[in-house]
Amino acid sequence: MAPATPSAPASDGLLEERRGQVHRAGQGPIDLACNRESLAGAVSQRACVFCGSRVVLYPIADALHLVHGPVGCAAYTWDIRGALSSGPELHRLSFSTDLGERDIIFGGEPKLEAALDELITRHAPKAAFVYATCIVGLIGDDIGAVCKRVAARHGIPVLPVQSEGFKGNKREGYEAACAAMFTLTGTGATDGIGPASVNILGDFNLAGELWIIRGYLERMGVQVVANITGDGRVDDLRRCHGAALNLVQCSGATMPLARMMREAYGTPTLRVSYLGIEDMADSLYNVAEHFREVCPGIVERTRDLVREEIATLMPRLRQLRRDLEGKRAAIYVGGAFKAFSLIKAFRHLGMQVALVGSQTGTDEDYRELEAICDPGTVIVDDANALELAHFVRTLDVDIFVGGVKERPIAHKLGIGFCDHNHERKIALAGFEGMYNFAREVHASVTSPVWRFTPRSRFPAAARPAGDEDADNPADRADRHLGADAPAHERDGHPANPAGDGDADCPANPAGHAPHDLFTEGNATEGGAHHGRP
Repeated sequence: MAPATPSAPASDGLLEERRGQVHRAGQGPIDLACNRESLAGAVSQRACVFCGSRVVLYPIADALHLVHGPVGCAAYTWDIRGALSSGPELHRLSFSTDLGERDIIFGGEPKLEAALDELITRHAPKAAFVYATCIVGLIGDDIGAVCKRVAARHGIPVLPVQSEGFKGNKREGYEAACAAMFTLTGTGATDGIGPASVNILGDFNLAGELWIIRGYLERMGVQVVANITGDGRVDDLRRCHGAALNLVQCSGATMPLARMMREAYGTPTLRVSYLGIEDMADSLYNVAEHFREVCPGIVERTRDLVREEIATLMPRLRQLRRDLEGKRAAIYVGGAFKAFSLIKAFRHLGMQVALVGSQTGTDEDYRELEAICDPGTVIVDDANALELAHFVRTLDVDIFVGGVKERPIAHKLGIGFCDHNHERKIALAGFEGMYNFAREVHASVTSPVWRFTPRSRFPAAARPAGDEDADNPADRADRHLGADAPAHERDGHPANPAGDGDADCPANPAGHAPHDLFTEGNATEGGAHHGRP
């Protein structure tokens, strides 16, 4: 276990074994004991290997997804998470072999084979994924052999997903899912794929985000070969090795597949983020730069696209920011990659992030995270509900951004909540997604309902001295832009870092300067989290 950080005093109520997974930015070197087994009895927010594999694979809409195990495991179907499809809806159905006592004693392979034969005949899928659960790993069913026999009979890929839940945590589930998908790559024809072509990895199209990003890329002149996996198709996966570039958004979920494709086919990878203004613009500019030589005019088209979107977005954001400046936010997400963009997005709104954490962050993620956090920000790995409740209460936050597990914590404590994960119905990606996010934050933070909640009875933690003045991110933004800057720039309009005389453009695509629109220091050197390789 990693040594405890100096940020966890004995009076903070943390379990002793959890101290190494909590850190305050600016208080000594960060050394979080991340990517370790969850503490027994702490009711971790993490999920199992099986959950991780389902997250990645279930948006493949024309495939059959069969859970080999007790029916309870199949309750975790994609339908409780979203994942919109522009065509087939087979992924909306949840199938299970429903193993019982007799199957566990004598083996579940006959039941699995019969279920596959029936389901493939009835639904005619393009492929089938079979998910191993904990009990299957214990009784030793050879699902690989069953899948091979069924595939030979029906003439479609039938792929085992070795996702026994006890093997690790959600991250191992990502690896299992990517290993299954990799067996499909390289099996389809690549006719019609041009030199300026990409695969979009790591977006699950929960609320239509993928369609927004595809629209931007098409306006730039870039061909999208495969969505991996939101609104995904089996045939696209089979030919995705023909794309010239992999765009990887959620590094934890699909980076293993990008790594396998790089080793097998030489496909380069570009890490991107579609959340927030800076990261969205950075991602588009980096794609344009990658294809500059093979796609004439792409840089100019990208510049026009970003300028047009920014011109529409910024006046709308300024209206919302007036009510949000000085407010405080807490962030707890599945992958740390999202947190980078969320911190920047809150700064655009003049808000301070007091707490940030994730379920599956790595050492590198947390080091980069600390570099863009304000001093004193609490950084936590694999938190439990009691810890999160303690922090959002004592840090006196105004809104909590998380997923379905965090919603009750916020509402019970009388704090605004923004769903950034499973259940949301409004897209948060791209420039229009930034406005959707800002509008949701504004509506939640300023709702009059909070006047009648228990939060008013809590002893609020003292905010940092001068929090409404010198330490306010919005005030730092004014100092960054300069006292002589035009009023509309000090009020939230993007500065022009390249100095090319065009204040409406957030960056000069020739230089790709970091898009420091409101505050300084909100992008780390190297930019791994905002699309720079």
